[in-house]
Amino acid sequence: MRTRKELKGNWATLLLATDKVGNLDIPRMEEEIDVLIASSPNGIYSNGTAGEFYTQDRDEYVRISGILAGKCKAAGVDFQIGASHPCAQESLWRLNAVKDLRPFAVQVILPDWFPVDDRAAISFMKKMAEEAGDIPLVLYNPPHAKKVLGPEKWQLIRKEVPSLIGVKVFDDNCSPDWYERMRRNSEGIAVFVPGHHLATGYMNGASGAYSNVACLNPFAAQKWYDLMTADLDSALELESRINVFMKKCIDPFIAEMHYPNHACDRFMALVGGWADVGADLRWPYSSIPEGYVSQVRKEVENIIPEFLMK
Repeated sequence: MRTRKELKGNWATLLLATDKVGNLDIPRMEEEIDVLIASSPNGIYSNGTAGEFYTQDRDEYVRISGILAGKCKAAGVDFQIGASHPCAQESLWRLNAVKDLRPFAVQVILPDWFPVDDRAAISFMKKMAEEAGDIPLVLYNPPHAKKVLGPEKWQLIRKEVPSLIGVKVFDDNCSPDWYERMRRNSEGIAVFVPGHHLATGYMNGASGAYSNVACLNPFAAQKWYDLMTADLDSALELESRINVFMKKCIDPFIAEMHYPNHACDRFMALVGGWADVGADLRWPYSSIPEGYVSQVRKEVENIIPEFLMK
């Protein structure tokens, strides 16, 4: 079984590639995976929020997972597969459908129609771990989850589920108190923080990020992580400019214009121009209009030119 110490770094997300009416576009997904592999990330993961896991039917889920696994194995790149679904029974089905692909880990969310209590969370995670066998689990627990676990709850679950090797969580906007709680409760658990906070997280003992900034430019995101390991001060300076960009150019789409968070991931891929995944989220979610791309691309050039595609 892979361990917490092996789970680290910048992991790039596989965005769902679709046409204008929301149909899955397999050739463009294959091209996207090829570009992500070429960026030499620490790993690639599928079926996160930006992969629109909640919209995929079973056939789509199996096809996407198989393509990612095949390409990553051929290239020697680590990969994780998300088995997440708001329904526990569907999560279990997804896990059983992909475990023979032998991913580095399987990523899951807690059941999400009605908030789970601690007993239900542990019951869910134990069953998933039992079915996964020697494939470890990573828990994705974002701020919008019905049940958000503080750092103190991680060890409560891991005591019952030793194969839980990682969590993907929000760091309370780089709160020093949160990081102190994280350090007290992360034994045996790789903690993954928001991509645009990765240098701060690295400085405070976090293991990595399932990176939103890789949506903007996966090559630059990996170079930034590599910089952290060699010159943390320079990496922190770049982080400060990344967050200026996020606050100026991305946050308003969420806070003022009320687009969903994952619309921003897809939009950043359009701005970065590194992959043709399409501009539109699947129905019924609203997408950021393509007309904003050139304006935001100029801000990338002004604020974080390191993230311009060469």
